[in-house]
Amino acid sequence: MHPANPTADPASAPDWWRRAVIYQVYPRSFADADGDGTGDLAGVRDRLPYLAALGVDALWFTPWYRSPQADGGYDVADYRAVDPAFGTLADAEDLIAAALDHGIRTIVDIVPNHVSDQHPWFQEALAAPPGHPARDRFWFHDGKGEHGDEPPTRWTSSFSGGTWTRTAGPDGAPGQWYLHLFAPEQPDLNWNHPDVAAEHEAVLRFWYDRGAAGIRIDSATMPAKDPALPEVPAHPEPGRHPHMDRDEVHDVYRSWRKTADSYAEPRLLIGEVWLEDADRFVRYLRDDEMHMAFNFDFMARPWDAAELAESIRTTLAAHAAVDAPPTWVLSNHDVTRPVTRYGRADSSFAFTAKRFGTPTDLALGSRRARAAALLTAALPGVLYVYQGDELGLPEVEDLPEGSRQDPMHFRSGGTDPGRDGCRVPLPWTATGPAFGFNDTGAAWLPQPAGWGEYAAASQADDPDSFLNLYREAIRLRRSEPALRGEDFAWIATAPDALAFRRGEDVACVVNLGDAPADLPAHTEVLIASAPLANGRLARDAAVWLRT
Repeated sequence: MHPANPTADPASAPDWWRRAVIYQVYPRSFADADGDGTGDLAGVRDRLPYLAALGVDALWFTPWYRSPQADGGYDVADYRAVDPAFGTLADAEDLIAAALDHGIRTIVDIVPNHVSDQHPWFQEALAAPPGHPARDRFWFHDGKGEHGDEPPTRWTSSFSGGTWTRTAGPDGAPGQWYLHLFAPEQPDLNWNHPDVAAEHEAVLRFWYDRGAAGIRIDSATMPAKDPALPEVPAHPEPGRHPHMDRDEVHDVYRSWRKTADSYAEPRLLIGEVWLEDADRFVRYLRDDEMHMAFNFDFMARPWDAAELAESIRTTLAAHAAVDAPPTWVLSNHDVTRPVTRYGRADSSFAFTAKRFGTPTDLALGSRRARAAALLTAALPGVLYVYQGDELGLPEVEDLPEGSRQDPMHFRSGGTDPGRDGCRVPLPWTATGPAFGFNDTGAAWLPQPAGWGEYAAASQADDPDSFLNLYREAIRLRRSEPALRGEDFAWIATAPDALAFRRGEDVACVVNLGDAPADLPAHTEVLIASAPLANGRLARDAAVWLRT
């Protein structure tokens, strides 16, 4: 057990996950040990001391499985093999064990909605004629119109465009269509087929047996589909949408929960649940389903006191109803980085609003992102940190022409910048090849010329750096009894500020106004995102106080 992580001892604290700090690793961009330009598992293992010093309890890895990488690994061809770009299965097993030696658990990504078009099942289905049982694991369907030239539905893809692609027979003649709610390279699975459920149960056990502490479930609301394939109505009845948040999807996660609970140390289920309806959201968090789900509502809100307060209130109330820990997250591998987002006139986040050329003030965004880091770390529940946010990395918005790889960009006709800007390889050193990402200078996405100023090495000895703000906040979050509990109470404050008490003696104050703010009576400043001025809190700043 690493001394920095006393609560992560695998032999103790069975509910460690209720107050954990979980760090998201996008392996392709974290650290590259072999110098080929793609981050790998050996690179992560080399950086475990950095992660232990940061104080995290667990690492969530986006998919490291064998994949053609049509969608950053979320097009899985083989769940039981690590993609050669990242290493081997033995490397994954060694990394899980080495991380645990540092007191850090591992969470792996599972994608139940779809697989890669290179998956053996789909290749078998393509080679089979219409009506063959091999096609029943997917959603193959005849087209509409006299010659079947129209897709079965007009459903819209999460990546823009349609959701059906037509196949061709051995003679080249047009054939049936298959469903893909994302890219054509990601055919949707049919969860009505027993093979699909059995295979996923086996995959869960495969990784649980290798030491994974839990799984993160991608696109968790989408696996269940209406077999009748109706069009999406203007106002879908809750639980009866044709392909999202259907009531029967909960049967999948009840089954998975039984598998997770069968281990001596129960494994976790963590959902990617994009739903605006709080009541529908917490259905996934009942005590026989998932342990937690990402709180995207908070992440998507603008930098506004009333908006954030409303999100905190509704989040805490909804989770209390099912006794699940709320989660707090500022970004991930799909979302514009907070330093850039918070510097914009509209600081909210929505996929439909992403466009090139949106102005941002990085100095303003940095101030707000530092304050937001303290705000989220002070709230009761689970804190998620996306790699590089602890360094204050901005979104890379000026990637060279031809370097982008995200299908979201291409399927939008080039109008959406996609998600590559938050996936640029991390800077570890101020100078040198690839800023320490590797020692060859190769990088799968180009790093900006000034990337070294954000490097971990550049910030390590600066007490006022982003990195040390995160390190100290995480240390206090673990060491302060008030922050380890679930007590939370609002403190009356100005309309453009947030203030709340944790436990008996810790308060968090965030100033979202345009002028310095007065602070409540206190005996000590535990941590501040910006220096106090004459005892007042600067604009766009946050502080933790001993009261």
